[in-house]
Amino acid sequence: MDTLNPDVPDDVFSDVLKQVSHFVRSRVVPRELEIMNTDTIPQDLREQSAEMGLFGYAIPQEWGGLGLNLIQDVEVAMELGYTTLSLRSMFGTNNGIAGQVLVGFGTEEQKAAWLPGMASGDIVASFALTEPGAGSNPAGLRTTARADGDGWIIDGAKQYITNAPIADLFVVFARLDPKPETGNGIAVFLVPADTTGVEVGSKDAKMGQQGSGTADVSFTGVRVGPDALVGGNGDLGYRAAMTSLARGRVHIAALSVGQAQRALDESVSYAASSTQGGEPIGNFQLVQAMLADQQTGVMAGRAMVREAARAWVENTDRRIAPSAVKLFCTEMVGKVADLAVQVHGGAGYMREVPVERIYRDVRLLRLYEGTSEIQRLIVGGNLFRAERRKLS
Repeated sequence: MDTLNPDVPDDVFSDVLKQVSHFVRSRVVPRELEIMNTDTIPQDLREQSAEMGLFGYAIPQEWGGLGLNLIQDVEVAMELGYTTLSLRSMFGTNNGIAGQVLVGFGTEEQKAAWLPGMASGDIVASFALTEPGAGSNPAGLRTTARADGDGWIIDGAKQYITNAPIADLFVVFARLDPKPETGNGIAVFLVPADTTGVEVGSKDAKMGQQGSGTADVSFTGVRVGPDALVGGNGDLGYRAAMTSLARGRVHIAALSVGQAQRALDESVSYAASSTQGGEPIGNFQLVQAMLADQQTGVMAGRAMVREAARAWVENTDRRIAPSAVKLFCTEMVGKVADLAVQVHGGAGYMREVPVERIYRDVRLLRLYEGTSEIQRLIVGGNLFRAERRKLS
């Protein structure tokens, strides 16, 4: 569990953060167009990311990671969010929704088998939860896992699975068949990508986030052994999904702040250098008003992210805060990106201008790891139920 005394001391973490910031700004930002146009992360950037420990920065040190807790994680995420989101996506599932399932719920044997490779970047793990009828709410899962001897047979289909085209391991959520007498019957399994019956579809063509691959994944008569069941418990799946997603929502909020900061910086730079009628457009009060609204959103989001991360680490709020911060920050960055395009005028609509890419990329943030609508239900529902408990 995260503690307020992280494995990485503050002075060491400060150096880590400086290295990440330098890498993002000096190595990745200059190649954003290349990443967008080729729809892939260059191999040298992947190798540098692995050398820096980015594939395992949130994996405990005992398994080869850096061991950053969520308070530190969000600071890194705000730096990674400053550039194309597909860079972070390359190693995001290892550190986040896939890796944290293993960290929090795996057996010692499962951790030893998979986490070191994930931390080094030799293994890419993919979180296989979403289905055509089950997105933000795992209760709608239709993928099944049927007991077969001492193992399991998995059948079903997943969609929009991040990193599926390059995954070595799928963390698969399935409904036990038959359903147990107790619990919700949702379990989670570790399925190597080369297992017979696993098929990855063609890479999805997306609105934005070029360089990050998603695809459908089908499981047809996939047989796995007893060691594939996470935690050795058939009733951990729903809790593992909800816990991993809640933590991930704080991380996504931090990414949103990073993208919003980049959009703001691009807007300020353009307002200072672009002229209209012989004077910088930044002299116009209505342009200044847009910059002010952007700055206000960025500052509010950054403060909220840090508060939510601390609440998670202190274990004082792991329900309302993650959803509230994801809701606010992902909606905020959408507004900031829209204003950035407006500040740029016609130039902001051109394909190779950074704010045009940001505008498309950030739209996804309001959808994955729980839509804004789901976050509103979680926040409102928890507040209501807490008050009802006081009255009963």
